[in-house]
Amino acid sequence: MFFSIDGGDGTGKSTQLKLLCRWLEEQGHEVLACRDPGSTPLGEAVRELLLHRTDLHIDRTSEMLLYMAARAHLVNEVIRPALEEGKTVVSDRYLLANVVYQGHAGGLDIDTLWEVGRVATGGLAPDLTIVLDMPSEAAAARLDRELDRMELQGDGFHARVRQGFLDEATRQEASGHGDRYLVVDASATIDAIQTQIRSAVSRAIKRHKSEI
Repeated sequence: MFFSIDGGDGTGKSTQLKLLCRWLEEQGHEVLACRDPGSTPLGEAVRELLLHRTDLHIDRTSEMLLYMAARAHLVNEVIRPALEEGKTVVSDRYLLANVVYQGHAGGLDIDTLWEVGRVATGGLAPDLTIVLDMPSEAAAARLDRELDRMELQGDGFHARVRQGFLDEATRQEASGHGDRYLVVDASATIDAIQTQIRSAVSRAIKRHKSEI
């Protein structure tokens, strides 16, 4: 099965991903964790370019296509082979991040982003996307390290990012796919957040088994 964890910067994705992976392993799953962009030599090179080369101007379309290229490689080299081997994959971000960051917040066309993403991933979508949500100002206050290029986009940008994740949740619900998209209050305790995630993942696993 394939799960992704997403949300604004500072919402606690890394912590929750580690806890979820540990729990899945305890349940008997062979787990592969990855990050998007990243987890391949090409992906890590693109990640460095996109997040840390603040000396370069990268327009939104070029930015989006770089993310898509890294994701295509990640799917082909890591995610799809792992799924074919029966592993459970948990990714730190996936296509939704492009739709929100470059679309809702960055101004690119939402439907076009989904379509480009479909091509880049070969149509591979997570069984469940978990979105950690909290006010962008509060999330930003949690970041106690040097900010990367995307984190430096400004308060208005990150407010649009948060709203974009929520708008996509509404869109998924309206299209009948609400069971594949979970929004969790990231201001709750770590344990409370993880409990909600595990409950939703358990439901997704049961749904998957019933569809086989």
